[in-house]
Amino acid sequence: MKISKMQFPENFLRNIDIHELLPQKEPFVMISRLVIFDDVRTVTETDIKNDNIFVENGYFTASGLIENIAQTCAARIGFVNKFILKETIQIGVIGAIRNMEIKELPKAGQTITTVVDVKEDVFGMTLASAVVRCNQCTLASTEIKIAIRNS
Repeated sequence: MKISKMQFPENFLRNIDIHELLPQKEPFVMISRLVIFDDVRTVTETDIKNDNIFVENGYFTASGLIENIAQTCAARIGFVNKFILKETIQIGVIGAIRNMEIKELPKAGQTITTVVDVKEDVFGMTLASAVVRCNQCTLASTEIKIAIRNS
């Protein structure tokens, strides 16, 4: 998916109902809001709530972090489809996760920021790097490959 050089104001992005961009439904939505979208970078914020299905013993699990990263990729795809291409939301599937490093798990009550940078985007396959941070500390990083499922 080729996106021309464009940027959208943060206040516009923050006010989008994240549910409009994702194929996931509650209680499986793992991002709270879209913060940055441009031709390469997508940034989301997630408020870790104690009742989140991926919170165990007061911490957001590694599985939750992976799903958060994947949904940040999904929010990117959803934004392109809804606001640029004016199409319906497409479903993506995780093709691969490589070099996953988890340094620390966030606690319930914290807000994490997830940054996804697209490295390649060809033939319905997106290769990206991702970093999850909380309070300026890197919690996790990985490379992820997402395939777009054709309808």
